[in-house]
This record gives sequence, structure tokens and C-alpha cells, in this order.
Amino acid sequence: MVKSFRLARMPHIIFRAGAVRDLPDQAVGYGGRILLVTGVRSFTESPQALRLREQLAALGVEMHQVTVTGEPSPVTVDEAVSNLKGAGITLVAGIGGGSVMDAGKAISAMLTVGGSVTDYLEVVGSREHPGTKVPFIAVPTTSGTGSEATKNAVISQVGKGGFKRSLRHDNFVPDVALIDPELTLNCPPDITAAAGMDCFTQLAEAYLSTKSNEFTDALALQGMEAIKRSLVRSYTDGDDINARSDMSFAALMSGICLANAGLGAVHGLAGTIGALHEIPHGAVCGTLMAAANKINVRELRRLSQAGSEAVKNTGPEISASLEKYATLGRLFADAARKNNDWYIDFFIDFLFALTYRLSLPRLGTFGLEKDNIADIVSQSDVKNNPVNLSFDQRAEIIFGRL
Repeated sequence: MVKSFRLARMPHIIFRAGAVRDLPDQAVGYGGRILLVTGVRSFTESPQALRLREQLAALGVEMHQVTVTGEPSPVTVDEAVSNLKGAGITLVAGIGGGSVMDAGKAISAMLTVGGSVTDYLEVVGSREHPGTKVPFIAVPTTSGTGSEATKNAVISQVGKGGFKRSLRHDNFVPDVALIDPELTLNCPPDITAAAGMDCFTQLAEAYLSTKSNEFTDALALQGMEAIKRSLVRSYTDGDDINARSDMSFAALMSGICLANAGLGAVHGLAGTIGALHEIPHGAVCGTLMAAANKINVRELRRLSQAGSEAVKNTGPEISASLEKYATLGRLFADAARKNNDWYIDFFIDFLFALTYRLSLPRLGTFGLEKDNIADIVSQSDVKNNPVNLSFDQRAEIIFGRL
């Protein structure tokens, strides 16, 4: 029997090489006064950026630009909004990685209301955003967060007392997502690896989530087929447009899946780590993925072998999660006629080997220390994970990757 499910809103999606060339016509359609939110280098120094500016000028589009360095902070968003409130912006376009798209979403939403973006953030804010915004177009230049398909903008204030929270509303889903694999050709190997592992983590966690369903499972598996074909290829040969296209597709699928099925332990821990320490989100997810899934499987197996009545009552869910882990092993192993335990073990071993192959840094290289672990775990949420993990088990995930 198919599970009941509801689908979150999605943008109008245009997926093709060269899709960014549609942006000038889109800008004219929305009124001809565009704000480009970009990173410092990845897009602004590319041939596509020069061509875009020439197209906008030829159409008489008035262009403003905001550059974003790192994950957007309240100050980044508030300053941009303050500077642009009287400019009559009719369209915001975020062209960059996940942080740039999140900044663009937040700016488009905050241009229509008063106060600081912090006032409207989940948990830390006290005001409810009405969902108004300037139209927003997402144009990803990395293959990672899937922000082009989600309704939230992640805003971070890093340090003691810091937070990493979302500005969220159904209306904040981008109006249009222009998915152009050519834009990812400029992405350097380290960012390709970190973004790709973030994408892979989102697909796997959504697939294993307690909120997953047949719809999200189908998309997640298709996304992971693309990961299998092309994550390492895009890392070793950044000019391989077929691999880049696969990864752009995988990232889009990961955004749709997380919006509808949620995520698990890796992202629960990564959010807190990113609030307290200056560590790139993709690097955190990538380096924790293998360790978290190893502990998930260990706990699922322990529960499946236990004999208490309470455990028996949750047996179908545990068995289903282990079956899904075996499915992932079959997908990546290409080996026939093995039993489920072999495939599960293969998948975990594959994740550790992939972490090494992509040279993902340990968290200790960013200054994270053993003494930080208790604070991180106590502030982390691991809802939707296929199995409940204790405080010590969550701490073990981090400790193993210092």
C-alpha cells in the first residue's frame, strides 16, 4: 500500500545547459529592475557573467548587485535590504552556491517588510513573516544544497550564543529555478566534493527518513544513481559536462526530497556545528556521513536482534530501514546474489572510502575540539533519523571525525 503524502510547492524548473541565458528575458517580464545576489568569485569572474551583463544592458534592464561571502548572516541580509529598500527592485536573482541562494531568498522576502531578518527566524525570532516577497529566481552554480527547490533560507550567526535558523514560508520557494550545469564547470574540486557530499547526504537521509514515501524514494534513488555515476568524475574532471549535469540533477532532487521527507542525524548535527564554529556546511556533512550511517546501522541491527516487547512493536520500521540500507548497497555495489548484510556493510565501507577519495577534511582541522562536543550534541536535533540515537551515540559520530 502506498503511504499517504503531501507535496511541497516547487518552482517552475528549467533544466538545461545555457539556461542562465533565459534570465534577462525573465527580468524584463518581472519589470526590468533586477538585483543579482552573487558570490565573490565563482560566477562574477566567469564568461557567463559578462554575457549576462551585456544581455541585461541590451534589454534596458537596470541591474543592482550584492555579493555574499560565506553563509549569510543577519547583518548581510539587513544591510542589503537597507541599501535597496528605495531602489524599486522588481526581481531578485540568486546566482551562486547554497549560501548565495539563501541570501537572495531572504533579501527578496525582507524587502517587503520592516525589522531585522532575525525577528522572523524560526526559534530565535518573535514575528511571523506574512510570506510577501519580491519575485525570486534561483540559479545554482554548485551542486549541493538543493536550495533552488526549497522554501527556507538558512541564516547563520556564528560563535558563542550563535544560531543557524531558517526564514521559512511556502511562498519563499523560488518562482523559477534555472538549472544550468555549465555554471558548475567553474566550481573548484574542494567545493565540488563538499557540495556533492552535502547533496548525497540529503538524498540518503531523505530516503532513510521516517517521513519518506514512495514519491521521495523514487526521486532520491534517481538522484543517487547520478551520484554513483558522476560525483567522483566531477571531482577529478571538472570540465566533464555530463558529470556536471548529473550532479546538478542530483542536487535538485535532493532539494525536492528534503523539502518533502526531511533529513536525519548528519544535518541535525551539522546545523549546530555551523552555528558555533566557522566550518563550511558541506564539509561537515561530508565528513560525518559515513560515521553517522555506521552508527545508524549498528543501532538498527541491535534493535532488530533484541527481544523486548517494546522493540518487537517497532520491528517493521527497523526491518524496513535495514532493507533500505541494503538497497543502497545494491545500488552502489553492482554485485549480484549477495545477502542484505553484505550489501549494508558494503554501503558503509563505500562511504568511508568515498570520504577518503574526496579528501574531505576532518573537523579538527577547523579548530573543533573534543571539549566542544557536549555543547553541540545537547543543542542538536536528529528528528526523522531512521533510529533514535542517544547523546553518547551522537557524540561518537563527531568524535570519530575530529
